[in-house]
Amino acid sequence: MKQQSGFTLVELLIAVVIVSILGAVAIPAYTDYTKRGKISEATSNLASVRVAMEQYYQDNRSYLNGGACGATLPAAPTVQYFTFTCAATASTYTVTATGSGAMAGFAYTINEANTKASTVTGATGWSGNNACWVTKPGGAC
Repeated sequence: MKQQSGFTLVELLIAVVIVSILGAVAIPAYTDYTKRGKISEATSNLASVRVAMEQYYQDNRSYLNGGACGATLPAAPTVQYFTFTCAATASTYTVTATGSGAMAGFAYTINEANTKASTVTGATGWSGNNACWVTKPGGAC
């Protein structure tokens, strides 16, 4: 009698189902993980700009530098996923980091009172928070 070796169709289908289930769980988790890693680009640069704005204010008693913000804003190539904008008066400012590409829909702000806020649109499972910078899904800070 000749012995056959190999896999049956049922064994192959079970393997495919297991791989599919693992993929259905792993892909969304990995996507959130990569987004959380990219958020640090916005938050760390906003914190740095805030320090620079306060230093500028201490030297000049104004946040304005010829109609623009006193601090230099981060720009490409040092930043990849966010664009930074600043709106200032002599005594107030708001710096905003707006997501682009993979981070589209994410926006983070900080002002002269160190008030941090987040806006998230279009990212499943993520929500904004007007009291802090969101760094995790669900609006958690």
